[in-house]
Amino acid sequence: MNDELAAQNNPVLNIVIFLLFVAVTMVIVFRASRNNSSAADYYAGGRSFSGPQNGTAIAGDYLSAASFLGICGAIAVNGYDGFLYSLGFLVAWIVALLLVAELMRNTAKFTMADVLSFRLRQRPVRMAAALSTLAVSFFYLLAQMAGAGGLVSLLLGVDAKLGQSIVIAVVGALMIVYVLIGGMKGTTWVQIIKAILLIIGAFVMTVWVLGKFGFDFSAMLEAGVESAGGDISILAPGKQYGANPVDFISLGLALVLGTAGLPHVLMRFYTVPTAKEARKSVVWAIALIGIFYLFTLVLGFGALALVGPETILASPGGVNSAAPLLALQLGGSLLMGIISAVAFATILAVVAGLTITAAASFAHDIYGSVIKKGKADPAAEVRVGRYTVIGIGAVAILGGIGAQGQNVAFLVALAFAVAASANLPTILYSLFWKGFTTRGAVGGMYTGLISALVLIFFSPVFSGKETSVFGAGVDFHWFPLNNPGIVSIPLGFLAGWLFSVLDKRSEDPELAAEMEVRSLTGHGAEKAVAH
Repeated sequence: MNDELAAQNNPVLNIVIFLLFVAVTMVIVFRASRNNSSAADYYAGGRSFSGPQNGTAIAGDYLSAASFLGICGAIAVNGYDGFLYSLGFLVAWIVALLLVAELMRNTAKFTMADVLSFRLRQRPVRMAAALSTLAVSFFYLLAQMAGAGGLVSLLLGVDAKLGQSIVIAVVGALMIVYVLIGGMKGTTWVQIIKAILLIIGAFVMTVWVLGKFGFDFSAMLEAGVESAGGDISILAPGKQYGANPVDFISLGLALVLGTAGLPHVLMRFYTVPTAKEARKSVVWAIALIGIFYLFTLVLGFGALALVGPETILASPGGVNSAAPLLALQLGGSLLMGIISAVAFATILAVVAGLTITAAASFAHDIYGSVIKKGKADPAAEVRVGRYTVIGIGAVAILGGIGAQGQNVAFLVALAFAVAASANLPTILYSLFWKGFTTRGAVGGMYTGLISALVLIFFSPVFSGKETSVFGAGVDFHWFPLNNPGIVSIPLGFLAGWLFSVLDKRSEDPELAAEMEVRSLTGHGAEKAVAH
């Protein structure tokens, strides 16, 4: 079966489709870059996008390689348990909609740290928030780059590690060019186009797969069981998490609570002109993302039935190759090239969004507010942001090379765990608790961040298993769970509360009142955060 699929693959056609997409999006980015005259244009797209436009871009930002490649692969290999990723990713938007979206848009300027430092001491809070943003962005970037390497290697038939590493370097270089030229405006348009292409592509494949089984979902599941060697457990809970259900609870907590703390998602709320449009954009995003995850359910089980788990795992890219291999099985090399180009667009759009978020956080929070103490020239700040893009791109390329072969959905779950542990407690306390202090914010963020990172490093993710970063030959893990959320998230909330309660220094009550009024009403939201 694997040889048969390889024979159908057409690397030249795949490259042509890739280059066509890159050329079209590059033209769009160049056109969008013409209006990048200020920091607000570069970081927030001039706040010129409508709710539906921004909602589509959020879907484009959120539906990453993990959503398309990782979840399809997880369902194809692990069945029911693989679909649990989709549920966690989707339910998380309810938290973002009800607790965060509108209040963040009313309170902030460019970055998450604008909210967290609004009524607290600027420098320590911004430094902690920027470090947390960089950590979350790094894990997310690892996932996308690993997905890119596996995907393009599959298309070009590249099995060697060196070839895959070169592919990752090319993707990183393209990402740097997108962000340097287009800023948030160019990135947003790439995300909108990519979201539309991804949803249309997934819809076409879903209808095609169901048509293969006479639009009988049960028949497709039966074929899936047969393809898995008659293993009926693939349709029941527990195949992946049955041996350690606590690990699944930990993963679920990270997914559901992490979205509301993802810096690159929060930054999207600043590209709309009003809080009402921010709320509308989240509703649009939920609708589009929900529809897409229903498609992944069909595509994952379709890949199980038509391609088979053994073929998927034996292909370049491993578990992440399920969706392209399904496309190859359905429509030959043309459909595979189109779907893979869409997946490639997915990766480029998401890494561009992540990179501009990380660059904005460093330039605006660390350079502008900590180093220059709030007196930085906006043009200089944007220039520093562009230099940061190059540095982040280089780190992402090196990290992506090291993370080859990992399931991208799994890697993204680690980013969610860090976001939920370090960012979400501080965001909620800042918005809803008047007794929250600077020490509480800094202590909570660093506790959540450090505990999540330490537990990840000493977990089976890094050592002790065949799929670990260092392989089975190296084993220094002592934390038994793959995802640290169940421990690090409560620690982040506890530390934020404890450090605030023990802090004898009270914060400015006038700023607290101003933040409350502004977050709830939007009054003053158009002014720069200046205090």
